[in-house]
Amino acid sequence: MIKAKGVVKTFDGFCALDGFDMTVERGSIYGLVGPNGAGKTTIINHLMGVLKSDEGQIMIDGEEPWENADLKQKVLCINDEWYFYPSFSVKEMAKLYENLYKNFNRQRYEALGEILKIEENRQIRRLSKGMKKQVAFRIVLSCMPEVLILDEPLDGLDPVMRKQIMNVIISDVAERQMTVLVSSHNLRELEDICDHVGIIHSGKMVIEKPLDDLRGNIQKVQMVFADDLPDGLNAELDILHLSKTGSVYTAIIRGDAKEVEEKVKGYNPVIFDKVNLTLEEVFIYELGGLGYDFKHIIV
Repeated sequence: MIKAKGVVKTFDGFCALDGFDMTVERGSIYGLVGPNGAGKTTIINHLMGVLKSDEGQIMIDGEEPWENADLKQKVLCINDEWYFYPSFSVKEMAKLYENLYKNFNRQRYEALGEILKIEENRQIRRLSKGMKKQVAFRIVLSCMPEVLILDEPLDGLDPVMRKQIMNVIISDVAERQMTVLVSSHNLRELEDICDHVGIIHSGKMVIEKPLDDLRGNIQKVQMVFADDLPDGLNAELDILHLSKTGSVYTAIIRGDAKEVEEKVKGYNPVIFDKVNLTLEEVFIYELGGLGYDFKHIIV
């Protein structure tokens, strides 16, 4: 379990984290979303024990990560620019990790090599960005981490490889209760893999909920009535957005799905259909009133 409470971190007068709170349950895949500069990398560096907070507390499985060598054996990270020694081959980098991490599983490493097929004698620096990411996933997942932190992890990978790697991670979560924190500026990358999502904005956690709860509180429906939209609907429902195409009204409504359906059907619509909400739409209508700039996280 990852727990951050009231974390504050400043750099030369700039407040990167401003009372940041976060809870990541064991065995979950948590998506941390926010634009560049929101504080995502700063909190990751705290979790990795690279930075120490000015105020507040960060705990991983009940332990503080700062100067905690034993904990760092269990917590591994793949970021957008995964570090490797410039002269090292894939094989040499794997051997280094095997020497550093006591839980490194050679059998797992070989098995992942059947999925991520990259010649082991090749120098990593001569590989494409996507191939470097594959090497990083192969080596890091072979260390059998209890907590895996991924910072913009899918950038550079083709769709097929993304799917294969995420399948391996989802399997580890199910079989070993591995905890995964995925940091990204892109909501669409997280939609199919995360069970919890948090949005960070200006160093603060703006909203943090299970993904199903987020979707369950906002409904998207399409309606057709014999005449115009009944006046009473606006009074009875919390309509966040309403548009009309031809005779079809499309509404985004805050509220329980069953209650929304009952109230709409009370006005005898000719057609009533529920439409699946994207994660993008959920956040737009949950947080639009806060002035959150979504164009930076929806691309």
